[in-house]
Amino acid sequence: MSITKRLKAVGPGAMVAAAFIGPGTVTTASVTGAEFGYALLWTMVFSIVATIVLQEMSARLGLVSGEGLGEALRERFDNQIVEYLSIFLVVGAIGVGTAAYEAGNILGGAAGLATITGIDSTVWGVVMGLVAGLLLYTGRYKLIERALIGLVAVMAFSFVASAILIGPDPGAIAMGFVPGIPSGSLYLITGLVGTTIVGYNLFLHASNVQERWSGPEDIGHSRIDTVLSIVVGGVITITIMVTAAAAFEPGTQISDIGRMAEQLRPIAGPYAELFFSIGIFAAGFTSATTAPLAGAWATTGALGWDSDMQSTQFRAVWGTILGVGILSVLLGGSPVQIIVFAQVVNGILLPIVAVFLIYAMNQRELLGEYTNGSVANALGAIVTLIVVWLGVRTLLSVAGVL
Repeated sequence: MSITKRLKAVGPGAMVAAAFIGPGTVTTASVTGAEFGYALLWTMVFSIVATIVLQEMSARLGLVSGEGLGEALRERFDNQIVEYLSIFLVVGAIGVGTAAYEAGNILGGAAGLATITGIDSTVWGVVMGLVAGLLLYTGRYKLIERALIGLVAVMAFSFVASAILIGPDPGAIAMGFVPGIPSGSLYLITGLVGTTIVGYNLFLHASNVQERWSGPEDIGHSRIDTVLSIVVGGVITITIMVTAAAAFEPGTQISDIGRMAEQLRPIAGPYAELFFSIGIFAAGFTSATTAPLAGAWATTGALGWDSDMQSTQFRAVWGTILGVGILSVLLGGSPVQIIVFAQVVNGILLPIVAVFLIYAMNQRELLGEYTNGSVANALGAIVTLIVVWLGVRTLLSVAGVL
């Protein structure tokens, strides 16, 4: 297949990349680079591979079965208690969770625009939320997909440009891909993996591939799209880590991504600050758009509602998620109790979804000849064990044990 045809296949996977490269990822990558330099770049190699493994399964499930992951989750259980529990977990962790974090997505993107323009981030936050709402309200998948692909390209250019301008050490970068766990770095390793393997992306991908392609005959296109898009997303995260590593002395503490953009000016000049700020905006806006979309597909699928992008129920779900985000911005912050609840339920949900996904991928009555092979199952099992570990750490962290 020619390069042109490969690029034309890019679409649903780019939306997945747009979803996981959000303000949380920018912050985690920046903090990691500033505190540990290049030492944890290897973590992103694992994260990229692990994300490709699970997202490929999710996309294949959607293309072959014609169901979203929420629908498949609801319909596979005969036991009503288990079915209701699965619905609660999906609606709770994905629906409420995306709403809780939407404020962070909007404010993160607004921080980038505020750095460039000097206008208060609250103003930009409301504007961003309204623009994201207008884009989603069109209900036109191709328009939304193209807008997000364009913003992923903007992110890639912006963060790569800032990384080049900062003048990193190529030798040190190469050594960063040699696995090692510096003292005190485990929580950031967990964070980097956790911001790349995102639970709601599994729901997003199973549904959005059906908007782009028609069935199993397009699995090849979907795989190209998944691999290319997630690799690009991973590279973006790596360039953010490299920028922070080159810009700051090891051990530097960063608590605000907007301030990091400002701090680049005296080190690498105004263009590095400008490019990084544009990248932060693109990261925030793409996540602010994809989170409500994923929440809507997951919730409508789990509840058995109409999942058409122009349906009233679908719009009501994403509108609620987006509305919570905008309201939180106006109130000056995100609702802490909801975020804690979302963390707890997400910590439980992600391992369960990963286990269920592998279970579903081995059901011949659902997938026929497209069930997992032994290699896919082995890779999936390894990734799932890591995801379970991440989930346990999330719960223990929220409980104050870690």
